[in-house]
Amino acid sequence: MTGKYLFAAALAAMSAPAGGAVTVIGNTSARLCYEAAEARISPARDSIATCDAALYNEGLSRDDRVATLVNRGILRMRGGAFDPAIADFDAAIADDPKQAEAYLDKGMALVRAGRDWESAVALFNTALEMRTRKPALAYYGRAVAQESRGRIKDAYLDYREASRLDPKWRDPQVELTRFSVRSQ
Repeated sequence: MTGKYLFAAALAAMSAPAGGAVTVIGNTSARLCYEAAEARISPARDSIATCDAALYNEGLSRDDRVATLVNRGILRMRGGAFDPAIADFDAAIADDPKQAEAYLDKGMALVRAGRDWESAVALFNTALEMRTRKPALAYYGRAVAQESRGRIKDAYLDYREASRLDPKWRDPQVELTRFSVRSQ
């Protein structure tokens, strides 16, 4: 892979949204944690502390605990704390192996950290198989990982699918402009 592609993939990874927050109902710290993750703002210690309060002080249902782990992981990922974010996603997966957003967000954490492209692709595949609520993001993240692995055609196809699924999202469209398609 040329330096040009590596640079483009790194830029793509940095511009990608953090991930898919998981909804929590009610008026609790878990709900505030969800709102912070969904707001796509820079993580503040207060937001992560709110998630911690929900996890340690509120007798959460299994579903709300899993959702709060995913949401705290998103906040940590936004702050560049990739290993703690991945630990949160792993804990969510351990508690509920069918939580598609945990796989999606763990894949995004690996992409944003710039490592383990093979695992990231597998995580995005799992999220898609489980019908993530954000398939465009899964295709986009997988495209970045594919491109970083040198699989340019696969990356192009995934950027194209992300653009098709969410035509208002500019990032996949911008990435597609870097490709030229030739018949063989």
